[in-house]
Amino acid sequence: MKAKGTLRAITLATAALALAGCGSLIPGSSAAPGNASQSARAPARPAVPVASAPRSYVPRPSEDGCLADLGASGARFDPLPDTYAAPGCNKLGTVQLMALAGDRAPMSVSNLGPVRCGVAKAFGDWARFGVDRAAREILGSPVARIETMGSYACRNVAGTEVRSGHARAEAIDVAGFVLADGRRIVLKRDWDGGDASTREFLRVVHRSACKRFGTVLGPQYNAAHADHFHLEGTGAKFCR
Repeated sequence: MKAKGTLRAITLATAALALAGCGSLIPGSSAAPGNASQSARAPARPAVPVASAPRSYVPRPSEDGCLADLGASGARFDPLPDTYAAPGCNKLGTVQLMALAGDRAPMSVSNLGPVRCGVAKAFGDWARFGVDRAAREILGSPVARIETMGSYACRNVAGTEVRSGHARAEAIDVAGFVLADGRRIVLKRDWDGGDASTREFLRVVHRSACKRFGTVLGPQYNAAHADHFHLEGTGAKFCR
């Protein structure tokens, strides 16, 4: 009997050790194999807290490709955390742009807040290939700074109940340009009142924007846009 009792004790001890070893196979366990490498591969962008996401929230595909393309373009930026501010107002997949690449030197950007990555990429391409090159060809100087009136704002389209593209960080309002030689071009003053070269430059960059953004509104659209270009999205085309 003593031998049987000893054998049973050994068997129970062996089983306990086996169960303890299985702890690393339980899903969600901190000791699960590969957890360290999964953490290393986790995206840098902070996740949206489940409690703050609306019921209709569906996780978005990875934006790593857009961030990589934006970085490869020469832009300087920081990815921003996803946030919800109010119904229809959010900052999802946004970045903070600090500088854009020109052919010869970087261009700074003023007054710009969070911008959706895809719009930021379109903005960077427009700045380099549409704005900087036009300035050098028409005005004889590259662009040093693009002046904006902002990007994200939780508001409706003026006079409507429809959320503006700004409420989703999908729009940028551009008010002017500063050239490397010190000249400052302002839409409100120079769209109609500038010299012939300046007026030509502004119309060329407006047409160029229409090739890259989904909605482009400028001084010829209405009085509300007399002092800026509204550059929004990258989808359906509406250019005025």
